[in-house]
Amino acid sequence: MRNGTQTLVHLDGSHGEGSGALVRTALAMSALTQQPTRIHDIRANSKFSGLDAEDLTFAKALVSVVSAEMIGAEQSSGTMSFLPNSRPKGFKGQIESERNDLKRGANALVVLSSMLPVLARSGVYSSVMVEGETFGTNALSYDYFANVALTALRKIGIYAFPDLVRAGFGRESNGQVALDVEPSPISNIEWTDRGALKEVRAVVTLCALPSSVGDRIASHLIRMGNSSGVKIKPEIREVEGSGRGAYVTTWAEYQRGMGGGTAIGAQGVRAETVAQQAFEELLDWMSGSSTVDPYLADQLVIPLAFAEGSSSFTVSRLTKRFLTIVWVIKQFLPIHLTVRGTENGPGVVTIVRG
Repeated sequence: MRNGTQTLVHLDGSHGEGSGALVRTALAMSALTQQPTRIHDIRANSKFSGLDAEDLTFAKALVSVVSAEMIGAEQSSGTMSFLPNSRPKGFKGQIESERNDLKRGANALVVLSSMLPVLARSGVYSSVMVEGETFGTNALSYDYFANVALTALRKIGIYAFPDLVRAGFGRESNGQVALDVEPSPISNIEWTDRGALKEVRAVVTLCALPSSVGDRIASHLIRMGNSSGVKIKPEIREVEGSGRGAYVTTWAEYQRGMGGGTAIGAQGVRAETVAQQAFEELLDWMSGSSTVDPYLADQLVIPLAFAEGSSSFTVSRLTKRFLTIVWVIKQFLPIHLTVRGTENGPGVVTIVRG
């Protein structure tokens, strides 16, 4: 077996943020580098420790991509091992979300974004359908993934094409997202300054709500843009799905950089308040000089660790999650991945392959 010749990478699952991002990064890096890994004290810093439904959904999907063996991959397990036996060979098919006793499942976009660097390096086309949440609170959303993350990833050579088959609001929902992934040679980037602003856009997604809600959100976005000197172009999209809700995604694209803001509607919260939350998050990023926002930094760092040449970008806030992802990458690769700055402050990231 291929993993028999590789050194086992031991990871403390409580390091840094100690959450699912550590687990997913470790599994992706194991698949990409063909190094087996063992993780203990999984999610030890979370309210509910051990593997959750999202971790298991991703892990089980990744098994077929690299013919892996898994040990201890069960709900709430505090320790697991992942042993890849082949190089990434792509994926075609549907991934159903694992669910816990409360029927809470995975965020479909988190699963897809975690699989994307592995599939892009497989050398073949992949076509994936993932079930789960597509719009949620404090979670990666379809609109951000499709319009911000994938636009930025295309700039480094990763081409993936998403389709929202069915919206899913909340972890109990059963939304569906399809993603086609091309085999992609990854290029480096030098994003130390933004360059000129190209455009500012927004998407207002509605599910089982009156169209007037979308009109109010879009109108308020335009008013706030005009008062701030930002010409924003909102689009309203009504979708079918599981649950009902509204989600606002705003973003700005520069020559060398992207950033966004998001907000989810909630019962009793005015449409204008949701619009304001998403716009103010975007405006806060635009008022600085960093080339990516904290969420986009998470999406870029793993692919760039495999790009030829050196890469650099600046981020508006160094989250504990991002610093944890960086730590995991360093356990698998002889790489010069330097982060200058302090947690919760702006940072400069430089990546040079060893």
